[in-house]
Amino acid sequence: MKERVLKDIVTAMKEKDKERLTVLRMVKGAMQLEEINQKKELTDEDVIGIFAKQIKTRKESITEFEKGNRQDLIDQTNAEIKILEEYMPEQLSEAEVDQIIDAAFLEISPESMKDMGRIMKEVTPKLKGKTDMSTVSTKIRNKLSEML
Repeated sequence: MKERVLKDIVTAMKEKDKERLTVLRMVKGAMQLEEINQKKELTDEDVIGIFAKQIKTRKESITEFEKGNRQDLIDQTNAEIKILEEYMPEQLSEAEVDQIIDAAFLEISPESMKDMGRIMKEVTPKLKGKTDMSTVSTKIRNKLSEML
């Protein structure tokens, strides 16, 4: 995955695709920073996590740009998100996410909201990078409150 990013940076330079080049250079910087912080070589899963974090940050920025009526920045940020999403694994459907959550509930048999952490710990490895984890958290919280 890391090698793909580096190759795509070279390709973007050759094709003079400034927007793609800028986004990929930001990701490369984030990867290098993460390697320094972790003091080890990044795995593909780590790189996917970095892409997910970059997408999340940009989506948060769009919310702020909407408050300031900055359509130009919203359009630019959406274009960056589109580039970043090309590197993400195929996203799971809502039904597949629900199925994984249901399986975790059957396995753990939660008794209170305190079990939310155990359920998240169970589903995170299966869902991270394949869906929005804040949505997963909300779904689990809602399901727990329905049970209680």
